[in-house]
Amino acid sequence: MSSAVIQLLVLAGVAIFLILRLKSVLGTREGFEKPPVPLSGKSDMRDTNRPEFEVIEGGPDHDIIDNVPEGSDAAHALAAMKRVDDEFNVTQFLQGARGAYEMILMGFKSGDLSEVEGFIAPDVLESLNEAIAEREHQALTIDATFVGIRELKLVEAKFDQASGDAEMTVRFVGELTSVVKNPAGEIVEGNPNEIVRQRDTWTFARDMRADDPNWQLVATGD
Repeated sequence: MSSAVIQLLVLAGVAIFLILRLKSVLGTREGFEKPPVPLSGKSDMRDTNRPEFEVIEGGPDHDIIDNVPEGSDAAHALAAMKRVDDEFNVTQFLQGARGAYEMILMGFKSGDLSEVEGFIAPDVLESLNEAIAEREHQALTIDATFVGIRELKLVEAKFDQASGDAEMTVRFVGELTSVVKNPAGEIVEGNPNEIVRQRDTWTFARDMRADDPNWQLVATGD
């Protein structure tokens, strides 16, 4: 047998071996195959039995649903605010509201709102200053120490798509010691050794389309 024939037989054996190996690894295709997808990405063949699924991008925004009920009016308002201002964050807003509450409350107690007046709407500032003036007229002073915030909850959120105006209403339960003293320095109300709870519901507002990211206190209540 010539060397050329021997080489052909060897090559044929190698080819058969490779074919058998490929079949064992990849398997064989049997039955009906899916039709090729047209290059245009469109097909005239439609499977009417195939369920249609809605594609949801991202999933729930926990920054929203951790603070208000999912699907509520407040949740929709917060989502709309985020679409206008992509840097807006509900949790960060509440952290800022916590700090503003302490500063404004203690400024009011001490009778000096000068450091926080930029965060208070003019009509609210006027009302607070009138209360301070009346206290001064009676020659009364308040000694207060802020202990902390026991509760902070976002209770309402509103957004006006047309104007871009947003409102956030927050309920606070603060803990502090507070006494009222007369001109002689005598305590006429409160106990310096007793921690009392103060409940407030404040509303903050901001134009979400404005460059200024700061919120202003626009309404107060119990």
